[in-house]
Order: sequence, then C-alpha cells, then structure tokens
Amino acid sequence: MASFKPLHILAFGATGNIGKHIVNQLICATPSFPKVSIFTSPNTVATKPELLSLWKDAGVSVIVGDITKAEDVKRAYDGVDTAISCLGRGALEHQFELIRLADESDSVRWFFPSEYGTDPDHDPSSAFEKPHQFKRRVRKTFAEEVKNLKPTYLVVGPYIEMWVDGDETFGGFDIKNKKAALLGDGEQPIGFTAMEDVGKGLVAALQRPEVSVGKVLKIASFTKSPNQILAEYEKQLGYKLDTKYVPLDDVKSLEKKFWDEGNPRAVVGTLRRIWATGGAVYEKLVNEALGLDEGQLQSLEEAVRNRIQGKPF
Repeated sequence: MASFKPLHILAFGATGNIGKHIVNQLICATPSFPKVSIFTSPNTVATKPELLSLWKDAGVSVIVGDITKAEDVKRAYDGVDTAISCLGRGALEHQFELIRLADESDSVRWFFPSEYGTDPDHDPSSAFEKPHQFKRRVRKTFAEEVKNLKPTYLVVGPYIEMWVDGDETFGGFDIKNKKAALLGDGEQPIGFTAMEDVGKGLVAALQRPEVSVGKVLKIASFTKSPNQILAEYEKQLGYKLDTKYVPLDDVKSLEKKFWDEGNPRAVVGTLRRIWATGGAVYEKLVNEALGLDEGQLQSLEEAVRNRIQGKPF
C-alpha cells in the first residue's frame, strides 16, 4: 500500500473528546483530502447542530445512523477507503464490528483504531494492565482475523490538557486554589501530546502511507517531567503552588480499591500510575518521519498558557 492515497475518509466518534480535534485537522489538511465524512447518531444531530453545521460548511459529509446496526455501517462504508475510529473508552466494544465490516467491504483498506493514549505493548507488564485489554484485543484481531484491511496504531501518551486537569487523588493542577499534586517524586519524564496535535499526527500519517501503514506510530508534542510542568506553571503564574507529592504505593492501593469497588475512577488511577512509572516515554518517536517538526506542535510553554487561560478543549 505504499502508493495508496486516501480519497474518501470516514470518521466514527467524530464529535467526541478527541474526535473533534481529528476532524478539525482533517478539514485543515494541506493538500486537502478529496472527501471527508463522519458517521454520527440522530442524538448527536439533535444535540450538536452548530458543530455539524460548521463542518458541513467546510465540506464534510454527515452520515446519520446507528453504530450498532450493521446495515447502517455497511451503507456508510460505501466508497470509503480509509476509516478512522475516534470512539471513547465506553464505546470501544463497537470497534470489533466496525473492523469486521470494514474488512468485508469492497472499498475500505485502511483503518485507524481508537488507540490514542498509552501503548498496550510498551513493556511486558503492559499486557496485564486492565485499561489495555480492548486495545490488545484489537491488535490480536488484526493479526489473526483480518484479511483485507491494514491498521495504523497512533500512540500519543496522555493528552496534556486532561493530564493537568486532574485532582489531588491521582495528580493534577488546581490553579483556582493554588495547588498541585504530582505522583511519586515528579521526576519521571512523560511523552505528552496536545489534543490538536493528535489530529495533526493522524493527518501526517494519512499523508505518508509509506511510513504509517501497518505500523505502531508513537508521537508526542513534548516529553517533560511533572516537575518541569510545575516549574512552567509557577513561572507563568508568578507564584509558587502548594504542591503535594503522592507516594506511588498510595496510588496503587487506591487504584486497587477502586477496581475492587467497580469505581470508574480506577481507570484514571491505573493510567496515571502507568505514566508516572515510565509507561509513556519512548525510545524513539516518529515525529520526524511524519514531517512533524517542533514548530507545528504545541510546546510546554504554550500548553501551560492555554490551561492557565482556560482555553476550551
């Protein structure tokens, strides 16, 4: 597929947290893609008319249907060669049917699963982390069952916007109350990606199939330690934050308690513990191979400024 060029791209979960950033970058791509479509529900049409109208004005085709109905998905795939899943964690189970139907279609040849986040194959311990299980099943499906479809897995680490927007339980910054909480000693580097940069990375992957088809692509806007982020906050704010360092043993104990109780916050605890122990820092990033230079991606300074100013994400 080295000479393959996407002509009709279809995105699922387009109006969600990361989906809207991906679609916005698809719209802005240079050169532009011949056709971009999104698959969305009747409920989204009713609740997010302004966003959909904005995208329609930009040339995006909106296909309305039910993601749980095979006929609706088959209809949406007609003429599509590249599918992008932006489904959130709560909807990942639907991905397996999307992949199966794409593999059976006459036109879809490239699929980006909703991998954005931590690499489920980062190290031997990754195989046993509960939040990784859906991603591991997706990779197993492509390896063992899919015949006609090629995947690309885009690994981006934590979104900087959501990472800083945590709390004292599992780490985060509370500017209103002049507080911060960091896990461990705050020295572990983490590869962060701004949400708009996830979209830029995906567009770059689409534009370079010779680099990206069938690959795991690891990108980051910047790699910094929590202490470096704290220092940038204090520099821009002009005052010190009341900073608490949460021992990793305390994080693990609370994480286990939440899993035992069925508390949805358990996922947050596990991911933040993974990031705080080296699970989101990579030996080699593909930024350069994808043509993503530092000037295109958010810097730490810009990311912190956006959060201090309360820029929506």
